[in-house]
Amino acid sequence: MTLTGSIEAAVGHYWSWRGQPIYYVRAGVPHDHQPPLLLVHGFGASTDHWRKNIAELCHTGEVWAIDLLGFGRSAKPNLEYSSQLWRDQLQDFIVTVIGRPTVLVGNSIGGYASLATAAHAPQWAAGLVLINSAGRFESPEATSPNPLREAWGRLVRSLLLQPWVGFWLFQYLRRPAKIRQTLEQVYINQAAVTDQLVADIYRPSCDRGALDVFLSVFKSPPGESNDVLLPRLQCPLMTIWGEGDPWINAQTRSAQFRRYSPALVEHFLAAGHCPHDEDPASVNVLLRDWLRHCADVAGDHLALDPTMG
Repeated sequence: MTLTGSIEAAVGHYWSWRGQPIYYVRAGVPHDHQPPLLLVHGFGASTDHWRKNIAELCHTGEVWAIDLLGFGRSAKPNLEYSSQLWRDQLQDFIVTVIGRPTVLVGNSIGGYASLATAAHAPQWAAGLVLINSAGRFESPEATSPNPLREAWGRLVRSLLLQPWVGFWLFQYLRRPAKIRQTLEQVYINQAAVTDQLVADIYRPSCDRGALDVFLSVFKSPPGESNDVLLPRLQCPLMTIWGEGDPWINAQTRSAQFRRYSPALVEHFLAAGHCPHDEDPASVNVLLRDWLRHCADVAGDHLALDPTMG
């Protein structure tokens, strides 16, 4: 199977993980002195969401993209989904399939899963790129408690735990017209909201088990907070922010990330929640430059300690 969208070199494969088929694509040629890229999608998306990036980045190195368990063309078993599950999936994929330290690139919840992976398996993370990344900050200084908002959040969560409410909400949100409306709200570049993009998001929602995945997300325990994970990082970190994201306040989030990772490199783009899809040309340039930077950092470490690698 090949990814559509003029990515002739990106061939799809399946990998068995914990007895479940996991879909991934691979493109480009490995370089001895440059780490591979692993692209990790956000909630409700898939490897298809990276087609514009893979098409360009595969010319400069080895690129991988993966469907998290429960999404895209991967299996959708009825189990407890959590950030820890996806963290373990990514780590095992890098170790057993890619087999080399990798630069992880994640959007939204895929960014949080990538951060958790890099923090818990530093020897396998050659670099990290977070694009409008999700995940909470828990320190008292990071957020000011809002009792009304917290009460409303508990009420909404309790409602969503009711099976009939979750079923109705899933059926409502997965309609192609609603998918398009949501995308138009979180994309500044409306031309990027294409029929193909809507179809790519709608198609997996028709798979058996998709409803169970949707319902499970609301039952999952919260993972480790960003302020716990960030200090554990040992690899270079770059953040990319779509400043027009209505779901994430880019400036506020930027300050929170810088507090716990002062050495990070960050970029702001005129885009919404998914800059890699809205403005792929800019993001691809940033990723290519970042790969070279991570390769230089890895080379410096090897020069300092020849026993590494």
